[in-house]
Amino acid sequence: MLIHHHNRRALCKGSPTTEQPIFSTRAHVFQIDPNTKKNWVPTSKHAVTVSYFYDSTRNVYRIISLDGSKAIINSTITPNMTFTKTSQKFGQWADSRANTVYGLGFSSEHHLSKFAEKFQEFKEAARLAKEKSQEKMELTSTPSQESAGGDLQSPLTPESINGTDDERTPDVTQNSEPRAEPTQNALPFPHSSAISKHWEAELATLKGNNAKLTAALLESTANVKQWKQQLAAYQEEAERLHKRVTELECVSSQANAVHSHKTELNQTVQELEETLKVKEEEIERLKQEIDNARELQEQRDSLTQKLQEVEIRNKDLEGQLSDLEQRLEKSQNEQEAFRSNLKTLLEILDGKIFELTELRDNLAKLLECS
Repeated sequence: MLIHHHNRRALCKGSPTTEQPIFSTRAHVFQIDPNTKKNWVPTSKHAVTVSYFYDSTRNVYRIISLDGSKAIINSTITPNMTFTKTSQKFGQWADSRANTVYGLGFSSEHHLSKFAEKFQEFKEAARLAKEKSQEKMELTSTPSQESAGGDLQSPLTPESINGTDDERTPDVTQNSEPRAEPTQNALPFPHSSAISKHWEAELATLKGNNAKLTAALLESTANVKQWKQQLAAYQEEAERLHKRVTELECVSSQANAVHSHKTELNQTVQELEETLKVKEEEIERLKQEIDNARELQEQRDSLTQKLQEVEIRNKDLEGQLSDLEQRLEKSQNEQEAFRSNLKTLLEILDGKIFELTELRDNLAKLLECS
């Protein structure tokens, strides 16, 4: 931070003690692409401090921003300049002296509005200062020339604005539909059919639950991956903010500015820590849901295996039944043949008995005659 202050003073063309920061904020800094004149080129990797400075010796207002030891904005405000809001968090102005267009991406609409108000205020002050200077020159009857004809609005305003990192939020949507599977055939036996229907109902229920849990698992996995990336970004931002707070505490020349920055950064760190805590709790809940989904998957696999065993047993019983039916049919055929043979034998036996009866009667008559 001490290097930053020395650099700010080195940028001032007047006396180092006559130029002081009068308003500061943080924003992502962009410049128009000098080749295409349409696209924005970021000049800072992260949000940096952008300040309004007033040089009491030269009676001018300037916008200055440093990224490390490099001055990425050094623009003198003139009455002809115009600050334009192009979105809720992005604004721009043209500097004809630097032959470029500067763009600032803020974290909120409030910061953008505050910066725009200050720009208008200091632009009006620059106009009044220029008028007073011209009046003084007229009173002293000194030939005066207007300096450089005033700054004109640059025609480099881009047709398309890239915006800031806060406005680039990807929207990832995952849709997964469970694949339909054919149902099992009904079993032929009453008892086996009841068991099979029971297991089929259990399997259908588990398939529905598994499909829902699979979709939830895919969505949860995607959310966990995204939240892990956000957590890493939040942690990096928190570490950077902690370092920023430490640096600001070491600066004694700007106690009021340091105190306000420290309060804002502490609030941001607290919010990030609360967000991290919420995300960690959400990750734990998703892990529990994943474990439950795995248990249900194991139960489904177990029931599927049991159902397969029942089907195999039913097939065995069907084979046994077919064998018994064949045996029964053969036995019935044998009984029919036996009955037919028995009937024939009875008829022959009846004939023989009748013959024997006649023979007995004839023998009896012969005995009586003799």
